[in-house]
Amino acid sequence: MINIVYRLKSPKFFEEAIDETELDGVIVRPTYLSICQADQRYYQGSRPAEVLEAKLPMALIHEGIGEVVHDPSGELKSGDNVVIIPNTPTQDDVCRANYSYKSKFRGSGFDGFTSDLIKLESDRVVKIPNDFNPYVSSFIELITVAYQGISKFSEIAVTPKDVLGVWGDGNLGFITALLLKVNYPDSRIIVFGKHLENLNLFSFVDETCQIHNVAQNLIIDHAFECVGSSASQSAVDQIIDLINPQGVISLFGVSEYPVPINTRMILEKGLTIQGNSRSEREDFVGVVETLKQNPQLFEYLEKLVTNVCEINTLNDLKEAFDKDYISHFGKTILKWNK
Repeated sequence: MINIVYRLKSPKFFEEAIDETELDGVIVRPTYLSICQADQRYYQGSRPAEVLEAKLPMALIHEGIGEVVHDPSGELKSGDNVVIIPNTPTQDDVCRANYSYKSKFRGSGFDGFTSDLIKLESDRVVKIPNDFNPYVSSFIELITVAYQGISKFSEIAVTPKDVLGVWGDGNLGFITALLLKVNYPDSRIIVFGKHLENLNLFSFVDETCQIHNVAQNLIIDHAFECVGSSASQSAVDQIIDLINPQGVISLFGVSEYPVPINTRMILEKGLTIQGNSRSEREDFVGVVETLKQNPQLFEYLEKLVTNVCEINTLNDLKEAFDKDYISHFGKTILKWNK
């Protein structure tokens, strides 16, 4: 079957390429996609030059849903809505697939979802109900990152969870705080951020706090860092100052540069630092089930949808990335009409 793939050839320049797609897997037609900061780093050319040279040309986007065109197993029907899992694992008896160097991740050295059709193994899709909000569903992958991080936290945290702090008032901070409220309804959830206009959207948490105006007696039990970039350092420093001994610091923020950490106080307090990146099938299944059981979450998650762009041409795709770049909060959703 003829398939057209829309790849980023160089920063801010997309091109079409014709590929042949065999019908020996689940064939999905993308319907709604979501732009991630990682996609923007490729599009803007802000990754190191050697990385861009090694990975481009490449189809971007690793967050999205689609409808089934063909499933040779018959388990899925034509027209079924599915969320697409971007991680392609290989056998690794030591590492979980989302951390294994043997795995391939779409939109990171391996073509993402900007194509007419996507061929996948049957375990790389999870069926979603037809009544799921398609805009929110398009970034289920991002939700799974927070979900798997919280799942890992739940396994290793041994001290009380009375006060949980989330650093970051962006998309991932919003999602992490929301899932924490679902998983720990009796805990006091405090979000620490910089932008008051963003913090005002966190209506579901117990308290919000601007990072420059923290009460002197405030103490937290565990922390979730969702800041990233160079600001990670100040966020982690503040976390270490405020956290109780033997607390867990869950890191989600991505930085292109090394971030200094106060190891003296980590040792003194006996802190545990947990890194979180990407997710696996069980996380997608867990998020879909969580959304089924808590449909009110869609009302909150819809607040993250700031742009919806219909994509009919390559120029539409470019304009969507440009519009997303100037947005300081929320998700840009691509209604994929290609």
